[in-house]
Amino acid sequence: MRSVPRPPLPRPGSGGRRSLVLSVVLLTVAALFAALGPAPAAHAATAGNATAVTRSGNTFTVTTSGSAAARVQLARADIFRIWLSPNGAFTDDPAGTDLATTTAFGAVTATLTDAGSYWRIGTSAISLRITKAPLTFALYRADNATLLWAESQPTSWTTGQTTQYLSRGADEQFYGTGLHLGDWALRDRTVPVAVTNSWTENSNASPAPFYMSTNGYGVMRNTWAPGSYDFGAPTRLTHNEQRFDAWYFAGNSLKDVLNAYTDVTGKPFLAPIWGLELGNADCFNASNPAYSGDHDRLRHQTTPDAVGYATDARAADMPSGWFLPNDGYGCGYTDLPGTVSGLAARGVHTGLWTSTGLNNINWEVGTAGSRAVKTDVAWIGGGYKTAFTGVNQAVAGIENNSDARRFVWTVDGWAGTQRNAVVWTGDTSGTWDAMRWHVPSIAGAGLSGLNYASGDVDGIFAGSPETYVRDLQWKAFTPAFMTMSGWGATNPSAGYNDKQPWRYADPYLSINRTYLQLKMRLMPYLYTMSRTATDTGVPSTRAMVLEYPDDPVARDNRTSGQFMAGDSFLVAPVVSDTSVRDGIYLPAGSWTDYWTGKVYTGPGWLNGYSAPLDTLPLFVKSGAAVPMWPQMNYTGEKPVSTLTYDVYPRGTSSFTLYEDDGTTRAYRNGASSRQRVDVTAPNSGTGDVTLAVGAANGSYTGQLASRAYEFTVHAAGAPSGVTVGGTALPKLSGKAAYQSAATGWYFDPADRSGTLWIKAGDHAVTGAFTVTAKGLTLPTGTPVGGSGPIPQAGWKVVSADSQETANENGAAAHAIDGSSATLWHTQWSGTPAPLPHEIRIDLGARYSVDGLGYLPRQDGGVNGRIGSYEVYVSDSTTSWGTPVATGSFADTAALKSVKFTAKSGRYLRLRALTEAGNRGPWTSAAEITTTGSPAP
Repeated sequence: MRSVPRPPLPRPGSGGRRSLVLSVVLLTVAALFAALGPAPAAHAATAGNATAVTRSGNTFTVTTSGSAAARVQLARADIFRIWLSPNGAFTDDPAGTDLATTTAFGAVTATLTDAGSYWRIGTSAISLRITKAPLTFALYRADNATLLWAESQPTSWTTGQTTQYLSRGADEQFYGTGLHLGDWALRDRTVPVAVTNSWTENSNASPAPFYMSTNGYGVMRNTWAPGSYDFGAPTRLTHNEQRFDAWYFAGNSLKDVLNAYTDVTGKPFLAPIWGLELGNADCFNASNPAYSGDHDRLRHQTTPDAVGYATDARAADMPSGWFLPNDGYGCGYTDLPGTVSGLAARGVHTGLWTSTGLNNINWEVGTAGSRAVKTDVAWIGGGYKTAFTGVNQAVAGIENNSDARRFVWTVDGWAGTQRNAVVWTGDTSGTWDAMRWHVPSIAGAGLSGLNYASGDVDGIFAGSPETYVRDLQWKAFTPAFMTMSGWGATNPSAGYNDKQPWRYADPYLSINRTYLQLKMRLMPYLYTMSRTATDTGVPSTRAMVLEYPDDPVARDNRTSGQFMAGDSFLVAPVVSDTSVRDGIYLPAGSWTDYWTGKVYTGPGWLNGYSAPLDTLPLFVKSGAAVPMWPQMNYTGEKPVSTLTYDVYPRGTSSFTLYEDDGTTRAYRNGASSRQRVDVTAPNSGTGDVTLAVGAANGSYTGQLASRAYEFTVHAAGAPSGVTVGGTALPKLSGKAAYQSAATGWYFDPADRSGTLWIKAGDHAVTGAFTVTAKGLTLPTGTPVGGSGPIPQAGWKVVSADSQETANENGAAAHAIDGSSATLWHTQWSGTPAPLPHEIRIDLGARYSVDGLGYLPRQDGGVNGRIGSYEVYVSDSTTSWGTPVATGSFADTAALKSVKFTAKSGRYLRLRALTEAGNRGPWTSAAEITTTGSPAP
């Protein structure tokens, strides 16, 4: 995809583009309001009172005192639909079965009782109350006492919008709405459920009319109409249509809700295994006169030039799995069959990136051998059903003309897209700030059942070797990712040349290789996690709340800068130009640093983590047994004749490996296998560790009859011996002897703080065997308990010495509202107030404060960035004492962090003494944050 980058909002000092910028902004805002629709009328209509309920099977019809009527349709004990029709006709159903594809789950045992003020529909999972006067609904668990949600007032409608109003729980949190760009915890946020193709923070790249709550329910509005969800109090849920139609899902956990939601809307598709490898999209037919880019691009003159790039990748020993050598922006393709075969010879699969449609897909797939499609904004950018239909056509084009699986990328998804396509974040830039909000965006997409969500590595525009490396590191732990070449800067700094990872100089080249090779080794683990998503709706990339729903820290955006890659890896990306990572939250349990082997015990915050450019903060959960392939650069390069399990023993745990042929749809008919490994170990200290490998259950084409098994077991001390099936393995003298032996073990105390290496020999995959390490000593963990982000929920601005209100209503509270899209700006219209400027903040309670974060404005403007500063912490707003920190910030848009000796107090004062760029007497801030811990 390519588009004109949106310019910044006008501010003093923005230069001569002011009128052009303003025109574009006005057009963008107009387009957004057109998408969201008109504001509700002052006198919206409601249904009135409920007068009767009749039942026909599992459908309950509610008549009212007016012309409206409502239907409740039970699909399963935990799944139901509420359809409210203003005219009582139930004929207007624009979504049909597009979104809710499966609604028949068999007979549902249900009761209907009259409780006086309400009727109750009861199943084994829920109690739905239908309040009579006025008609409102409330959902409880089966006990009819535990509230999940309740309408605070009747649903209302105008000619253009329908809004549901819900009471909000005291600590209720909300997640979902699709690929929302930015934080994934949505309480107190207003989120557009609308396609704008703006691809900026706090917009929605692939919206879904779905959300779920920590109260234990989820809801999908069954509609193609855009809307807006305000998760305030009350919660206001609006769509631009004169009807209300929603499916509800009750569960005991967020995972239960996702499972039910994807039971109805479709499970996430299972990508071909090569789709988990790195992809690349670019034009390789620049000589085409219709091409809108540089016609003189070297090695991009005709489509087969892509083969040269694949050759370069292999020469650099760099993993990559697929190319999209076609851009519909006048590029087109030449000799597609030759390109497909040439790339295949180098282990690379071919797809097509199209902005024009799928007129030739039957030939492209059936004859030329293409196996992937990227649907672009120029074709499906209208979103909603248009984009959804385009994706369905792409899926059909692949699966009707080959035995391959669907592998489609789309920029405009909706509810149900998870069953058909990868979604990605659109045209973004390779900046630290874009990387910052990409992390919660990708993790948050999984909270809408989107297993495959991505953003172009280092964006499509701009970028640098450093941002590329950091972005590639963490995206290697997501299921699908790709690079987008052709529009980045040409050689912006030493060692950089477009966006392929092998076209960098060292050290960037070697770091890129390290993380791509690690992903290839982890392929059996990551592929199993994607199969888990297909089975359960639980994504591979998981916001912390999915794994730790009862941890209050994990429930909100304090952990939005990290995620779980499957159930074993905690990934804490570095998203600023620094070599130290602060604010890593480790939940309860033991966590092993993947690189050093050091063990930490949570819950608590890990600060000051050393993360030079080659180090992604990466931790492994205790009990993990991670399957790994031999090193290879693409799937199928080598047979998996040895399977390695990387084991972090503590207590009892297990892992079930999923395998199939990786490319065809035969798995849908059962051509696959699962093999369970159980780990039994002491919880601490010294004891026997057993690794019980079960027999593989199932078969598929290409399955090996037998393979060798290797184990790397992380421990603090050597065992007294190792047995396989009761037979002792020989103890080997060291690494060299181990590498040349067929079976045996040795302990290396210098390898990641202690690693036991075991070769268990060849075993039939249909057989079971047990490995026992006798008297193995487990490492002792270091407790973490450092300070973390102080929640902004209770903050208030005590005072700000200046703020612009006449032109933009830029209240100082925008500096602490959790949104980088808003900002505090000192007065710039009229006569600006002189520097210094300051803002005083009430933290809502007393804290031991030890750090401040300053995010400069992110709207594209540059003036007002703080230069020299002072920070104060106090228990009084009249006596501040001496500053706890002083210094100067660089004149950049990147997040700034200040650490200082902890001081206790309730109030924070930030003084801006100078403006970083010396552009004028201004101060601005997108966000001010702090770190610390509660203080008496």
